[in-house]
Amino acid sequence: MKLKQIRAVLAAIFWIGISLLFLDISGALHVWLGWMAKLQFLPSILALNIGVILLVTALTLLFGRIYCSVICPLGVYQDIVSRIAGKFKKNRFRFSPERRKLRLIVLGIFVVLLFVFTPLAVIIEPYSAYGKIVTLIFKPVYEFFNNLLASVAEHYDSYAFYQVDVWLKSGIGLAIALVTWIVVTIISWKSGRGYCNSFCPVGTVLGYMSKKSVFRIQIDDNKCVSCTLCEKNCKAQAIDSKAHQIDYSRCVSCMNCIEKCHKGAISFSKYVSKPAAESDTKSDEPQDSTRRKLLTTASILAVSGVVKAQEKKFDGGFAVIEKKQIPEREVPVKPAGSISLKNFTSHCVGCQLCVAECPNGVLRPSEKLSTFMQPELSFELGYCRPECTRCSEVCPAGAIVKITREEKTTIRAGHAVWIKDNCLPAVDGISCGNCAKHCPSGAITMVEYSEFPGVMIPSVNSERCIGCGACEHLCPSRPLSAIYVEGNLVHMDL
Repeated sequence: MKLKQIRAVLAAIFWIGISLLFLDISGALHVWLGWMAKLQFLPSILALNIGVILLVTALTLLFGRIYCSVICPLGVYQDIVSRIAGKFKKNRFRFSPERRKLRLIVLGIFVVLLFVFTPLAVIIEPYSAYGKIVTLIFKPVYEFFNNLLASVAEHYDSYAFYQVDVWLKSGIGLAIALVTWIVVTIISWKSGRGYCNSFCPVGTVLGYMSKKSVFRIQIDDNKCVSCTLCEKNCKAQAIDSKAHQIDYSRCVSCMNCIEKCHKGAISFSKYVSKPAAESDTKSDEPQDSTRRKLLTTASILAVSGVVKAQEKKFDGGFAVIEKKQIPEREVPVKPAGSISLKNFTSHCVGCQLCVAECPNGVLRPSEKLSTFMQPELSFELGYCRPECTRCSEVCPAGAIVKITREEKTTIRAGHAVWIKDNCLPAVDGISCGNCAKHCPSGAITMVEYSEFPGVMIPSVNSERCIGCGACEHLCPSRPLSAIYVEGNLVHMDL
């Protein structure tokens, strides 16, 4: 099998596997495919996954940007779009000089933002961007067709498919995902790896590392007849066929040029430097700078903010509005396993994998500036069941550490807050008690209310509350619940 075919098969396996991780509605695929998400470069740095960091670094120093052409899902997506575009116009590329200043400026801004405002930085990170595209755009479509199949199967008394809720998780998130998808698709259609080699911070870091790789694409000057086919089919636009030179910072080792060369002048082999007059020695200084930037990302911490507390603006009782309204929380509720708000915000890449995997519909991307596009819990459609640990099992970045079911039931991720003016017993003197009946940790008990003899109102023991949101979700008060969950800055054990 040729090198290009091997690379294409591996790329297809990774792209399909990672895409299925985000599309999965069964919750079973992460057991088999979850390791693919953990191989992504930035999540492994934020999780301080030394093994993966060393693996990706070793692969790059050995074979160049194999990561970008095989493991990165957004990189493979660009190749797919470029390949489709190539069916309409062949031999469509030409060598273009490296946009070095643009690449370094984008990388510099990205690294700075990782220190001071992680949620904004990861918008252009490739794995995170691809996760948003699949989760917020394509998964609802996937779920819609699943529901159609479920309807057909139900007609024939089959349970091969089952209905799932299809809902908009974030309007702003959807807009960002659409813009990212459209921009990347247009650039890939017109210039192949243009996004990857001009804007992607991971591509820039690995690109400068690959300038020292052991094995590289090389042109044999004696065999080359300057037909320019290699240059016209290089989607990275990194081959200068006239000078017989390759920009290794942009070459993604896709092997297209080897396949197109009819003279056997191009090979992927151990690099042998050319005479000084012909060698590419322009970017030694930026390389050292880029390596320093790569090392600094391993100790990234972000600064998080808080938002205004909820204020009572609605009358209690059954209102005309049927849907619950999201309360304004002083501290957002993060999943059990997040350790603390600071840990979560400094590690989360906003890839939305936990959102895609959540079976209870409680995770969604935040639209608040301080935690922008980072998942948080909200309880309009359900609550965080104590026995569910799926988000901790799939997180590749260390924002949610893996926990057991037993540990989940003892972690105080938040605490319930009672709003007297929203509570039906306190306002109308009628019996309720939904919150106490469904509290899995026994943190809510009903006590007699002095203003309405015989009527019971909830009393919250914050020391027993785990912040699951069952009380908020099942409270009949509309539009705001009479009891809601505030997040804990630090997750403590019972």
